[in-house]
Amino acid sequence: MGNKILFVDDEPAFLTGYELMLRPQFEIDTAVGGEQGLALIHSQGPYAAVISDMRMPGMDGVKFLARVGEVAPDTVKMILTGYSDVSALMGAVNQANIFQFLAKPCEPQVLANAIASASKQYRLAAAHKQIVASTLAGSIKVLTDVLAAVSPAAFAKSIRISHYVRHFVATLHLPPSWSYEAAAMLSQYGCIMLDHDLIRAAYSDTHLSAENRLRFETHPALASGLLANIPQLAPVAWMIGQQLLAGILQKSPQVPDMPEAVLAIGARMLRVAIAFDNLRMRGVPADEAVTRLQYRSGFDRELVDALKDMKSEDSKMTLRRIPISKLTIGMILQQNVTNHAGVLVVPTGQPVTLPLLVRLEHFSRARLIDSDILALVPM
Repeated sequence: MGNKILFVDDEPAFLTGYELMLRPQFEIDTAVGGEQGLALIHSQGPYAAVISDMRMPGMDGVKFLARVGEVAPDTVKMILTGYSDVSALMGAVNQANIFQFLAKPCEPQVLANAIASASKQYRLAAAHKQIVASTLAGSIKVLTDVLAAVSPAAFAKSIRISHYVRHFVATLHLPPSWSYEAAAMLSQYGCIMLDHDLIRAAYSDTHLSAENRLRFETHPALASGLLANIPQLAPVAWMIGQQLLAGILQKSPQVPDMPEAVLAIGARMLRVAIAFDNLRMRGVPADEAVTRLQYRSGFDRELVDALKDMKSEDSKMTLRRIPISKLTIGMILQQNVTNHAGVLVVPTGQPVTLPLLVRLEHFSRARLIDSDILALVPM
C-alpha cells in the first residue's frame, strides 16, 4: 500500500520515460490527458499520488487535479511542469491543494524522492484516518451502550429506526455513509434526559398534556447539543436535531468530505423512519402506515414509497420461551419483564444488549423476576 502512482501527461513519450525510470521502485500507471486519468482513478484507484503535467489541451493540470481532489480526496497531488507562470502556480495551490511542484525536465533521483515523500504522506494520512474512524466507532458504541442501559425503550426504537434507514440506503442505492446509521442509532439519545414514564407514554401514543408533549419533543435538541461536543459527530448531531421538523429548517454544518446533500437526505430518512415506526408501534399495519404517510405533508415521497417492500427483521427469528441464563445478544424480548411487585423492569420489544443482559441476570440471580422469558431467537 502507498506505492501506486499515476502519471498524467499529454505526451506519450514522457509517460513512457517515467515508466522506464521508476518501474523498479514504484507501481506506475499512466494516462494520456485528464479525462483518461480520471477514468483510471475510478477503475484502478486508489493511488497514493497523482503527478500531472501543467499544460495539457482540454483539461489543464490545475483543473484535472482539482477534480482528483473531489473524487479521491486522500490522494496526494503533484505537478510536473516546465511552465513557470507564478500566477498559474498560485492558482494550482489554491484550487487543487498541490503537495509539491517539480520542474520539467526532472532528475530521476529528485522525482523518486518526491514520490517517496508523497507515498509517506499518503500512508500517514491513511493511518490517521483509521485511528479517527476507530475512535469514532468506539465513541458511538459507548453512547449506544449508555442509551441501552439508561432507556431500553429508546434504545429499542433506535434499533428499529436503524433497520429502516439501512433499507432506504439499499433500496434507493444511496452512496454509503457512516453518518446515516450513526444518526439512526443515536436518534433517541436525548431521551436519557427524560423520565421513563414520559418516554413510554410518548412512544405508545398515550395522551400527553401540552407540557409533557413539549418536554418530549425537546429530546432531538438535547441529543444534538450533547453530540455536537464531539467534532466528528457534528453531521450526526445536525441530522438528529432535524428529526421532528416539517422541513430542513436549520442551516447544515460545514463538514469536510461530506456534501450538504448527504446531510439533507440523512435528516429526511430519520424523519420518515420515525414517523413510520410511531405508526407501527401503535398497531397500524405496515401497508396502512405507508398510505397514511403518503397523504401527509413534509415527508419525502420517494422514501415513503421505499417502505412498501420492506421486510421485518423479525421474519428471520422464531419465538421461544427460554431461561434468562440462555439469552444472547441479538435476541428480542417479547414480553414485559416485571418484578414480583409488578413494577416494570424492561418493556417488551427490547433487543438484548450486553448492558440489558447484565441487568436481567442480576435481577434473576436475586430472584426478583421470573427465570424464563419469551424472546425472538435467530433461526
